Amino acid sequence: MAHHERHKTQTIGWLRAAVLGANDGIVSTASLIVGVAAANADRKAILVAGMAGLVAGAMSMAAGEYVSVSSQADTEQADISRERQELHDNPKGEIKELANIYVKRGLERDLAERVAEQLMAKDALEAHARDELGISEVVAANPIQAAFASAASFAVGAAMPMLASLLAPVSILVWLVSIASLFFLALLGAVAAYTGGANVLKGAARVTFWGAVAMAATAAVGSLFGTSV
Repeated sequence: MAHHERHKTQTIGWLRAAVLGANDGIVSTASLIVGVAAANADRKAILVAGMAGLVAGAMSMAAGEYVSVSSQADTEQADISRERQELHDNPKGEIKELANIYVKRGLERDLAERVAEQLMAKDALEAHARDELGISEVVAANPIQAAFASAASFAVGAAMPMLASLLAPVSILVWLVSIASLFFLALLGAVAAYTGGANVLKGAARVTFWGAVAMAATAAVGSLFGTSV
């Protein structure tokens, strides 16, 4: 019977972008709302600022992720093209190079050479991409996937403090948005850690801590420099 396994690393392509987007959506939007609210703004100004931050942030995250991951993909393709040329120019030398990698991993020289020869007979470029360059389909850069995951998760994350600011009384809006956002951050950190197979409490704590720092800083700025907006 075929044996199928699903490893946590298979989610790394979209999980990193999604967690980054959601975290940034909650933190930046909540911080913006708290900062504006702390300057004694009315609800309309607070909601306009929050919505502007949501739209601008989602577009920025999508563009940033696409450009960043595209650069990574370009680098990977450049290395693969170089490896393809080396396989064409010096196939015997490439067999020896691959065998040396397997020897360092613990195989005997004769066995390492046989393994290298057999793997290269099937797909030489794939063997070198995986074992020499560390590039595989599981972890290869995917710009479109990263951009979409980041933008969508940013919008979802930003919608949480927006909803809290819509429902909370203006007089206690700063506190309610802050508390709700910290709760959402803790939940995000826990879910992300669970999905990635990491410690749930540690994941929740580190996300919540930095979110609290960001909101405290913007609240201080709003209180210090603004009396109305």
